[in-house]
Amino acid sequence: MIVNEIFKYFGAIIIVLGSLTSIVSAIGLLRFPDVYSRAHAATKTTTVAVLITLTGVFIYYLATETFMSVRVILAIVFVFLTAPVSGHLILRASYRANVKLAESSIKDELHDYLNNNEENK
Repeated sequence: MIVNEIFKYFGAIIIVLGSLTSIVSAIGLLRFPDVYSRAHAATKTTTVAVLITLTGVFIYYLATETFMSVRVILAIVFVFLTAPVSGHLILRASYRANVKLAESSIKDELHDYLNNNEENK
């Protein structure tokens, strides 16, 4: 059926777009100066890249196999919930371990926030 062929190619195009987004994430990992901005590139764009790719896989399976893959839906939900949270926790641990910001950073807002909370205790 022609509609299935269109959805099959649409899913493949979405998979390619997700792959290109992943390449942009890898470039961000190489170009950014410190662990905080690198982790931002890794968590945000990689999460979006994986979500785009898995959405394309879902559409492709729906068009070719004519069933909705629960595994792909669960993978989308799992990645959407866990990747940003784990990135945040890793960065919080890095900050508490005194990993320095890049020289190009203008202001450390978390330092001001933590100092104000310590004074109020």
